[in-house]
Amino acid sequence: MTQGLNPLSTFFSALDPHAPLTQRNLWLIQAVAWIRGPNADPAQALERLQIFIDSVSADPVLAQRLQHWWRALLESVDVTTLLADFGFAPRSAFVTEVGERLRRKLLPSTPDTIDAAELFSLVFNHPDDSRWLSAIPEPQAEALAGLLTGSAAHLSLAGRSTVLDAIAYCTTQMQAAGFSPELRLRMSAKTLATRPFHMLDVDVQALRDSLGHTPEHEAALGQMVQRFRARLDACRHAAASVYTHLEENGISVGMVFRLRQMRERVLRIRELLELVLPTSPGPVTVRFLAHLALLGRDRSSLRALVRANSTLLATKVTERSAETGVHYITRDTGEYLSMLRKAAGGGALTGLTTLLKFMVGALALSAFWNGFWLAIVYACSFVLIQLLHCTLATKQPAMTAPALAAKLKTLTTPGAVSEFVDEVTHLVKSQVAAVLGNVFMVFPVVLAISAAWLHFFGHSMINTSTAHHVLDTLDIRSWALPFAAFTGLLLFAASIIAGWAENWFVLHRLDSALRYNPRITRWLGPNRAARWSTFMRENISGFASNISLGLMLGLVPAFANFFGLGLDVRHVTLSTGQLAAAIAAIGWDVLREPQLWWCLAAIPFIGALNLVVSFYFAFRLALQAHSVGRTDRLRIRSALWARFRREPLSFLLPTKRR
Repeated sequence: MTQGLNPLSTFFSALDPHAPLTQRNLWLIQAVAWIRGPNADPAQALERLQIFIDSVSADPVLAQRLQHWWRALLESVDVTTLLADFGFAPRSAFVTEVGERLRRKLLPSTPDTIDAAELFSLVFNHPDDSRWLSAIPEPQAEALAGLLTGSAAHLSLAGRSTVLDAIAYCTTQMQAAGFSPELRLRMSAKTLATRPFHMLDVDVQALRDSLGHTPEHEAALGQMVQRFRARLDACRHAAASVYTHLEENGISVGMVFRLRQMRERVLRIRELLELVLPTSPGPVTVRFLAHLALLGRDRSSLRALVRANSTLLATKVTERSAETGVHYITRDTGEYLSMLRKAAGGGALTGLTTLLKFMVGALALSAFWNGFWLAIVYACSFVLIQLLHCTLATKQPAMTAPALAAKLKTLTTPGAVSEFVDEVTHLVKSQVAAVLGNVFMVFPVVLAISAAWLHFFGHSMINTSTAHHVLDTLDIRSWALPFAAFTGLLLFAASIIAGWAENWFVLHRLDSALRYNPRITRWLGPNRAARWSTFMRENISGFASNISLGLMLGLVPAFANFFGLGLDVRHVTLSTGQLAAAIAAIGWDVLREPQLWWCLAAIPFIGALNLVVSFYFAFRLALQAHSVGRTDRLRIRSALWARFRREPLSFLLPTKRR
């Protein structure tokens, strides 16, 4: 450690209370960097801090110069920005905070600043600063406070006034948020009746008036602080009541962001109140700085921001998908057969989609317009399947996974794991029935369409060149399987869009607007408006899923090819229909081509990848939304494996209703 004294001596010689602002700020940055050390190890940092304290204490002239420098620093920078605003968005808007974090990531900061929050970010810029700051023991913290201020007995009146200014700024922000109609109208009537936000500024002024009193009145100050804390708790409970409304009426990321900001403001005020109380400020201040350093570590992280504010939205999206996914799970023979019939209808309609796909291809449009019209064909086809109450197999997993994960919320109850395994077997049977119904119906339908086309027009639906191209794209030795996995990802994305759209529809109360809006009821009539309201509430999720899936299947390959990525989609039902069209175009001779059998072998793997990939991502998101831990996941995995070894057919064959 003797080698460390040389740079420390250099720091002390450069310590000048009368230096320009930038030089004083740079001295602080360099001094903290020396204390931190190269590795930010807490033990080494505390040892260096003790050397710093001992060196200053041994030289009264240096100690006096350090105190003058500290007072000059506090007088030249705005400390309230650090106390009140560090870690908070400049405005209560999620998008604004995203832009602010991007700016901090991309643009460098300057020490030529009077903003204490910006200076703090430059001083404590190491991710482990909070570790060594929080490890500072109380005696060392008191000694450091004594060196800087000349006394560690209590916070000065000027220091208290600065802290109260920060508290006033925080309470003003809280009042503005609490009085905003976005939050106020969603708070419970019971909490609003107590008027929790109305007296915050009065309590702050009462605290400020008590600062100038003699120490005999410190007890009265403590009582005012306790009353203010109770008021803060009332504000926090009022804000928490908004979550109940959001759970029932839809989640908004922006609103969740404002609520989190309000909760953090309450916590910040409680921390600042600790600085106001007449106790030794050293340890309290060090703990506060450690908390700010920890907060600063995530201050530029976009991932942390999105994760913290989108958890409730992810939960609500998965719950919306779960409500839809329940209808896709069959539990007995009757429901299994019904699923087969609906899937057969979906397969038949997909046969018509296959015809339209080749008709669009025959137009020889540019890549974008070919993808655009394919997207329109797919979207209209999928919506028609929905309106006719048929089923498209590959859309199921992303919807059924959240419904399955919703069962995990009751894992602590007796028999919950066994019931969950039963639900998994029902789900797998449902997927099998849907795929079989789609595939075994689309194949003969496309063959029938091809035969009819040949009869009426005298030539096959597609030429032999196009047919061989289809065989090339569906060959298991080609990129068919990776593209099938990519299609599964698009299916998952469509389910997320569906859940988000339904949440947005409910959040903005569009069903109520359709039912009661005077202009709409005057145009449609009350009865028809009510029917449209019910219809849209029941089908908005399906419309969003089907339209978004169709657009992605058509346009994503076009955009990917524009950027040279070479991505394409392989949907099991559409691929089966295209294969049937290729067989019809080539004729019986195709049976002698080995490539046909490679294509037939690819179909089940394409279906499996469509299902597994979309289910995996949806189930993983649902697990995170429901906070299912690793231990419960291992229990489920063991139970599923045991059921498969004991009753493998239970995953494939329907069971009779008990």
